[in-house]
Amino acid sequence: QVQLVESGGGLVQAGGSLRLSCAASGRTFSGYAMGWFRQAPGKEREFAAAISWRGRSTAYADSVKGRFTISRDNAATTVYLQMNSLKPEDTAVYYCAATSRNLVTRQAQEYPYWGQGTQVTVSS
Repeated sequence: QVQLVESGGGLVQAGGSLRLSCAASGRTFSGYAMGWFRQAPGKEREFAAAISWRGRSTAYADSVKGRFTISRDNAATTVYLQMNSLKPEDTAVYYCAATSRNLVTRQAQEYPYWGQGTQVTVSS
């Protein structure tokens, strides 16, 4: 079992930046691909970004491409989501997810492990 804990959310003005962190613990983190998803009020959970085990492969939703950057520090068993040029439509609860398959995927059902989420609110 892998436990994931997100942090770094908060309130920011449009155009600002935030960096989310996801700390993993429990069984080995080795070989796990990681993803970030988000869910806005009244909407379905949607994919934001994903990264392979060694960080050589990444994927982004079109809505965040060029503004968000996913990265990881395997020694620290932590994954990050740097969010720049934030927009009000980025307001959501952001979730970290993990899969042992080392598969960079946009499909939420491919990730068996999830964090509890961190709230990001972008004011206009």
